[in-house]
Amino acid sequence: MRVAVATQAGDVAPHFGRCPQYTLATVRDGQVTEIETVPNPGHQPGVLPRYLAELGVDVIVSGGMGSRAQRLFDEAGIGYIVGARGTVDECLLHYAEGNLQAGEDLCEH
Repeated sequence: MRVAVATQAGDVAPHFGRCPQYTLATVRDGQVTEIETVPNPGHQPGVLPRYLAELGVDVIVSGGMGSRAQRLFDEAGIGYIVGARGTVDECLLHYAEGNLQAGEDLCEH
């Protein structure tokens, strides 16, 4: 499973589309491996689902995501978890352990 965490200064960003970068990680058998960061190519409708799909992403984790973005990810077959908080490392660890749960969407629009 390839996970992309919306990242801002080492923490989970409150808005997936406006974060400066994404932390990509492979999660296999409860372990996090192959961690890398990639820049956000820009916040324009439809760009991020294609970009992240090309990077092999299966699921997005962020603090928040608008309903239009959620629909685009649904159409692209990419899952998402919103309402995540804390550091990216903590988030990935919880995801790998199967303990990361969706929370209140932090997106302000």
